[in-house]
Amino acid sequence: MDCDDYLNNLASLFCDSEMDLEKISKAVYQTLDAIGEDPNREGLVDTPKRVSKAYQELLSGYRTDPKKLINNALFDVKYDEMVIVRDIEFYSLCEHHMLPFLGRAHVAYIPTKKVIGLSKIPRIVDMFSRRLQVQERLTQQIAEFINVVLEPEGVGVVVEAMHMCSMIRGVKKHDSRMTTSSMVGVFRDNISTRMEFLNSISRGAQSLHF
Repeated sequence: MDCDDYLNNLASLFCDSEMDLEKISKAVYQTLDAIGEDPNREGLVDTPKRVSKAYQELLSGYRTDPKKLINNALFDVKYDEMVIVRDIEFYSLCEHHMLPFLGRAHVAYIPTKKVIGLSKIPRIVDMFSRRLQVQERLTQQIAEFINVVLEPEGVGVVVEAMHMCSMIRGVKKHDSRMTTSSMVGVFRDNISTRMEFLNSISRGAQSLHF
């Protein structure tokens, strides 16, 4: 699949209508009532509206146009060494419990024809993270997008995150964290390339913490 076809198919997965804030507000009001709270008391009277606006921001990835995100920020540069953007902070919502998971993404690619503007890689991470997600899929989507758009020799993505659904409920393991990776092209086929990437993101990195 070429880049234009991929972007067209990807765009079809994103919403082109405004988020229904009123419907979200009503649902939050009903939830407050269902758990035994008084939705009309002073501290909660504006909570449904605040929650709907929070979801509008937290789930903005559903309404990010991938074509507009790229916005011609692909440049012809004679460079064939590894490009790494590390420690990209992100937050997302687990699709199973709608609780946050947050952490850092590390992205690398080796260009063949083009490079992409520096700010676009964090925006790509945001486009896929600001929606209901699972970390494994998020990691793959970032790698696939960059691989199709840039046609590089390879792409490497590592995502490390802490999940509220396992920290504050269920097993309640506060210090647990999850690491996922997606390696494409030479990052999968060449162990020295993969190790160069992994060594680069490990140097000086601090553990995730709250």
